[in-house]
Amino acid sequence: MKGSLFAFLGGAFITLQGVVITRISQDIGTWQAAVITHLTGFLLALIILMFFRDGKWQRIKQVKPLYLTGGALGAVIIFSNVTAIQHTGVTLTVSAMLIAQLCLTFIIDSTGWFGVVKQKMRLPQFIGIGMMIAGVVILKF
Repeated sequence: MKGSLFAFLGGAFITLQGVVITRISQDIGTWQAAVITHLTGFLLALIILMFFRDGKWQRIKQVKPLYLTGGALGAVIIFSNVTAIQHTGVTLTVSAMLIAQLCLTFIIDSTGWFGVVKQKMRLPQFIGIGMMIAGVVILKF
């Protein structure tokens, strides 16, 4: 239940972030909006970290360098979301994002990339993704 709640909140905040950043980018530009977004996100995370210190910084050497670049993906995410929202609107953008996320997670789960436990994909998963794609096609028209 707790995981579902956080997933719901995360999805809602991704949508809100996309809309807000798109609005900012209309005034000052997409990359400027991305910088402001990452800066405010960094500051909030830093403030939260100061209150909830867990003393695990020493273990940063155990993290693969490739994974430390994860934050840089945020710049691409922001640019892609803003550009898509400006061209197709929020509903279609979020729908397409969800399909892309599901397709990539499907690949990650089935191959075990990034050290995740391999999951066997069955017909219902294929049908579910197909139905989502059909739903986005219907939304488009």
